[in-house]
Amino acid sequence: MLTAIFPGTFDPITNGHVDLIARTSVLFPRLIVAVAENPAKNTLFTLAERVDLACSALEHLLNVEVIGYSNLMANFARDHQATVLVRGVRTTYDFEYERQLAEINRNLKEDLDTIFLMPSLATGFISSTIVKDVALHEGEISTLVPQHVKIALLKRIASK
Repeated sequence: MLTAIFPGTFDPITNGHVDLIARTSVLFPRLIVAVAENPAKNTLFTLAERVDLACSALEHLLNVEVIGYSNLMANFARDHQATVLVRGVRTTYDFEYERQLAEINRNLKEDLDTIFLMPSLATGFISSTIVKDVALHEGEISTLVPQHVKIALLKRIASK
C-alpha cells in the first residue's frame, strides 16, 4: 500500500494544515501525519499534546494516522515503508527551505520523493506562528484553528 507522510511541528495544528491534509488524504490510500519533536523549536505544546490536538482535528479522515516522531524524517519514512512526503508551500521562502529538506531526504533515502501542495486561497495566509501571535494579543482565531485547538491555545496562553 502506497504510504505518504505529511510532516510538521503542528504547534498548533491549524485550519490550513487540516485543509492540506484532507486534500492529501484523497490522493493516497494511507497518510501519516508525522508530528515532529524538534528541540530546536521552542514549542508551546508538548509532543503528546500536539499529537492529541492533531488526532482530534483529523479524526474524520479515516485513512489518516497521526504519529509523533523525533528521529530523521528519512528514517521515519523507512520505518513506515513510506516513499512520499507531502509538504504545503505558501511562499517562495517556504519553497526554498522545503526544497533543501526534500534534497537531503532524498539523499538519505533515495526512493523518498517530496510533493509540494499549494494551500487553498482561504487558508494560505495561516501559520501556527501567526495563530499564536494573534491569540497572544487577544485577537479572534475561530476561523484559523479547529474549536478544540482554540480552547487549548487560549488556556495555555492564560496559564503563562
